[in-house]
Amino acid sequence: MNSYLITSTKKSSGKTIITIGLSALLNEMNYKLSVFKKGPDYIDPLWISQAAGCRCYNLDFNTMDNNEIKKLYGDKSKYSNINIVEGNKGLFDGVSLDGSDSNAQLAKILNLKTILAIDCSGITRGIAPLVNGYEQFDSKIKYSGIILNNIISDRHEGKIINALKEYTKLKVIGSVHKNSKLNIVEQHLGLEPSFLKSNTKTIKKISSVIKSSIDYKYLLKGIKKKKIKPLVNRIITSSDFSDIKLGIALDNAFGFYYADDIEKIQSLGVKIHYFNTMKHKKLPKVDALLIGGGFPELFSSKLSFNKNMMASVKDFVESNKPVYAECGGLMYLAKSIKFKNKTVKMVGAIDGKVIMHSNPVGRGHVELTQHSKHPWPMRNVIIRAHEFHYSNIILNSKTNSFAYKVKRGYGINGKYDGVLYKNLLATYSHLRDTKQSMWIKNYLQFIKNNKKS
Repeated sequence: MNSYLITSTKKSSGKTIITIGLSALLNEMNYKLSVFKKGPDYIDPLWISQAAGCRCYNLDFNTMDNNEIKKLYGDKSKYSNINIVEGNKGLFDGVSLDGSDSNAQLAKILNLKTILAIDCSGITRGIAPLVNGYEQFDSKIKYSGIILNNIISDRHEGKIINALKEYTKLKVIGSVHKNSKLNIVEQHLGLEPSFLKSNTKTIKKISSVIKSSIDYKYLLKGIKKKKIKPLVNRIITSSDFSDIKLGIALDNAFGFYYADDIEKIQSLGVKIHYFNTMKHKKLPKVDALLIGGGFPELFSSKLSFNKNMMASVKDFVESNKPVYAECGGLMYLAKSIKFKNKTVKMVGAIDGKVIMHSNPVGRGHVELTQHSKHPWPMRNVIIRAHEFHYSNIILNSKTNSFAYKVKRGYGINGKYDGVLYKNLLATYSHLRDTKQSMWIKNYLQFIKNNKKS
């Protein structure tokens, strides 16, 4: 098995484009892939999943310990013959000074070969000391080679390659020239979300550029086994919550869910019913709802136009049925969203209005403590999650109930997160079901208890 970490010297160096293109290319060639993304990202994994033809899983030091990362990686790559992990930020970047949450640490604990993608804009001979510095900084990193990105001309490429040959030991395994075909609109977390939307043409363009730019055969050395069809995710079903029907919003407005969280819900016997907030006229017959993050502001007119669905959701909340909503889901449940000087009505289950801003209101790691009013509290004192929202919600009432106190981050108002109304919990924080926040079983038990009452 060949396992690679695609990383860089800094953020926005082309890692995701390279990962998408390489994943698509290997998928087209019938190699059995497993793909991963470091950090609490939703958008990149959606694109990578579509390119690779399989689910992309997040490996995140903030919400997972080293053993959890190793287990998830091992479980999801056991049937593969090549693994690709896309890093975040630069190879040695992270929150911790000792690098314990860096891409480099991930490479070491998972024994990954490192591919360094370097943005070559405005640099020639200076690339040599840069690369030498990376090589010498941590001798435990196993480099597979370098991919040069944003090359502006053959002359530019030649100068860089000559400098690397003269002063460094790392192999150049590819050069990606500036290309309009690679332009994808960036939105919020990074790339434009795909959700259910087909991006086949865009992915094929990226794949064709990568095929002509990278020595992919070098990465395939020693691999003989090929696939005919992708392996189906094997889920062992439990009967613990087999009597629960859970409605999950999934469409172009809502699609931010961790792949392993959805698999965990299914593994516990829950019957999932996906619904489209813009096309379906009413909710399916379910016991509870999960409305994840997304970009409801981009589809606010279509969401608002579907008055039947909004009424169905509001009636569901008012009937004391359990509802859990994160970020975009919270925005959808508010009275309105104001975006680009236009105010559009939403569900109205939460008595407050959402206002979009040009800069993030809350961004990065979050630490929460549970309030005594939390309807399905978890065991841990501190819950680590993440947030990334350009909006805030102005609640009309001054006596709101909240599920969490914010120790780090912003949440709803800098002090609290997780607004409560009847059996609804709506938060800006995105939870991950790991040992430090096992929210899935708690929420499912809450649903089960609600069915009995």
